[in-house]
Amino acid sequence: MHAHFERHVYHRHSHETYSFGVTEDGRQAFRCRGGAHTSAAGMVLAFNPDDPHDGHPADELGFTYRIVHIGAGLISDVLADIADRPVGLPLFDAPVVPDPGLARTLRALHAALLGGAPALRRDELLTATVGSLVDRAAMRRVRASPAGGFVERARRRLEESCTEDIGADALAEAAGCSRFALYRGFRREYGMAPSDYQRQLRLRAARRLLARGEAIGDVAARTGFADQSHLTRWFVRCYGMTPGRFQSAV
Repeated sequence: MHAHFERHVYHRHSHETYSFGVTEDGRQAFRCRGGAHTSAAGMVLAFNPDDPHDGHPADELGFTYRIVHIGAGLISDVLADIADRPVGLPLFDAPVVPDPGLARTLRALHAALLGGAPALRRDELLTATVGSLVDRAAMRRVRASPAGGFVERARRRLEESCTEDIGADALAEAAGCSRFALYRGFRREYGMAPSDYQRQLRLRAARRLLARGEAIGDVAARTGFADQSHLTRWFVRCYGMTPGRFQSAV
């Protein structure tokens, strides 16, 4: 994505991928991992998979940024190729990295992806960018797996049928705990309530169907949204564009 926002406010959300961005102009403010952060021009954004965050302009001038989402499998493949052996996934501890050189590398990758650069050039930039990100901004350890027990059981229940209208009592029963314990434990582990996590799963499912060219109204019905306008409202809040614009871009 390459965008300029002056008024848009991102609802709290996360991505199943790693997300790396560069603020090109202005300042964007957001909350992530329990803290408030601001990214100014030339700074790099680094989000781990499932890092909940929001976002909005820090002032009336807005901000311009580029962001690219890279799946964990691809990150693992690139790092294994660099090291010539299997390696663990990295964990980025700081969501804002003030590193102009890293920003230039990431900007070059993004421009190549959007500009139709030859495949060899794209692959070279991907390897260089991932290697630089890990060397200069990541902690040298594998990202912890989700906590076991009732929180993990509840997450699996939501993922098995994210479009089902499951109530709090039924979800707590599936998890084997009280409603209060589930709510508190889920927010501690995933940074959001079970209902927010369920909506996010639905948005991800909708995004996959939209990318396959399915009609927006049908996608809304299949993924648990009340109607097309309901899907559109949440899609804009979390992804910064309408489902139709996303589908056209894909």
